[in-house]
Amino acid sequence: MKKIFSVIAAGLAIVACSKPEAVESVKGEGRLALGVSVAPSTKAALSAAELESSAKVSIYKADFSGLVREYTYGEMPEVMYLAADQYRVDVLAGEAAKAAPAAASWEQKSYKGSKAFEIKAGQTTNVEVVANVNNAVTNISFDASVAENFNAGYTFSIALDPEDEATKLVYDASKSGKDGYFIIAGLFEPSFSWTFSGTLAKDGSEFTKSGVIENLEAGRLYKMALRYTIKDGDLDFSLVVDYGTDIVDDTIIFEPVSTGLASSNAFEIWAGHATVHADVDTAEYADAEVKFAYSADGVNWTEVAGVNGGNGAWSAVLTGLQGSTEYTYKLIIDGEEVGEPKTLTTDPATRIPNGGFEAASKVSGQSYYKFYDPNASFEDGRFMFWGSGNGEGSEGVNGSASMGIVITAVDTDIKVEGNQSVRAQSSSMVGILAAGNIFTGQFAGLVGTSGGKVNFGRPWTTRPTAMRLWVRYTTDKINILKNLPAGVNLTKNDYDRGEIKFAIGTWDYKKYGGTKDSPVLVNTTNAATFVDYNTDPSTIAYSNLVIYNDGYMLNGGEKVTATTNDWFQITLPLDYHTETAYPTHIIVSCASSQYGDYFTGCDSSKLWIDAVELLYE
Repeated sequence: MKKIFSVIAAGLAIVACSKPEAVESVKGEGRLALGVSVAPSTKAALSAAELESSAKVSIYKADFSGLVREYTYGEMPEVMYLAADQYRVDVLAGEAAKAAPAAASWEQKSYKGSKAFEIKAGQTTNVEVVANVNNAVTNISFDASVAENFNAGYTFSIALDPEDEATKLVYDASKSGKDGYFIIAGLFEPSFSWTFSGTLAKDGSEFTKSGVIENLEAGRLYKMALRYTIKDGDLDFSLVVDYGTDIVDDTIIFEPVSTGLASSNAFEIWAGHATVHADVDTAEYADAEVKFAYSADGVNWTEVAGVNGGNGAWSAVLTGLQGSTEYTYKLIIDGEEVGEPKTLTTDPATRIPNGGFEAASKVSGQSYYKFYDPNASFEDGRFMFWGSGNGEGSEGVNGSASMGIVITAVDTDIKVEGNQSVRAQSSSMVGILAAGNIFTGQFAGLVGTSGGKVNFGRPWTTRPTAMRLWVRYTTDKINILKNLPAGVNLTKNDYDRGEIKFAIGTWDYKKYGGTKDSPVLVNTTNAATFVDYNTDPSTIAYSNLVIYNDGYMLNGGEKVTATTNDWFQITLPLDYHTETAYPTHIIVSCASSQYGDYFTGCDSSKLWIDAVELLYE
């Protein structure tokens, strides 16, 4: 915002009794009366009265032939007589009006205004001069990314002359967002020289970047927000120059120190792929062919073309990687290795426990199954990962099986591999649908005879890209129709559908009502507990498969015609809402009736699942 300093010549309207007596007129002269009023900003170091009294007023011949009069406003005569001629009046106030002004200051602004005027014999000339802030003003702020990546003590120095400390201001964290004022009047082609200095928190190495901002103009605000990007050596800031009514934006990227590989962020390294970076000097390697080569054994190398991100920043995605494996990668420019190679270690490619449902055992004293076996021959089958609406009776909580309705079973006859598959089968009692299900989590209890509660989820920390499994589905037309979600229109003339949901996320049991291990509580009698994983803020990635009697729909896309009453293999690709976060839990939910939670479906629907595996591509 501009602050205005005004000098007004208006006859004898403005008078200060402390000023010297006016010089008497002589023939051929006219009168000029000058008064001063100042309205500084609330941030100004000097009050209006102080600025007025110390303002410097200079009167020159219009042809620049010389200085005619010069005063400090507090000592200026009320009325002065000048020979009839053309003139110019200059007004300086604030820091610039001092005998030895500071070229750089945190507090002291300078104001300047000029006006041409003419004195006519025997007449009074009224002149108004508008003076604006005459500094080149800086405002440097540090983004949170700077504090996150640098140790305390980082600085951004900016100077008119880097060799002259008197022209320099040094911004640190305590001065972030503060205005600095530089006097550039009288300088030939003034420019700012800047230097950012800091110590990287990750390894204690020194980090320095420098540059120049040219063509400075008085009265302009040079506002810079420094941020440290995800790639080492790519500190940048946006420069916004305030021209009053126009804003001119110019993005300045700090040039890399040298050509070579740059580190990747941790979240860019997955189990099956990784994004790597390099800085390439655009002057030295203009139009060069940039590639990255990578190897797990140092013998067999794979090359991939680099992608030019501009300003010397290159990247590439390394694919076909194996989990928990160290890879060496290097930068190749025009066929030659440049700089030092780097290494990265991929994330684990953790497999889903008991994905073939080979581990299952009967609940103590009952004829129905739980989907783990403490005596299983393989470790991840010995603990509960999968649960079902059957419940676990005395070993957990009662479910539908305690009422004689077994909705999840093992099937040793219909299977893809191993000894058995799992079969989710819908059923009913007194007209109430009980949808068959198998899910990661644990059944949490019955709600009378009208529904149940499920705690969904199991602890999980890796980031798969998809889930692949074998599916078989048989169904018929809906014969029980109670409720449906908004926007869904089904009748008893429509076939039932099965559904598989697959999600990873950071669900907090304190918010979602479950337990630490299985954080998301769903109560089938309370629709407010149902979670839409497409919009849920704690969901990192989600995939969904709807299975029809004659096809399927993946992730809300077009329905695909297919034979579903026999085994078919399907891949559910995860749609990542963010690729920078890591999960705390995984949810897989398989239901033989898609709207079983609403007590709508066919009580003869059956969904078989086998050979579930996670993909890390």
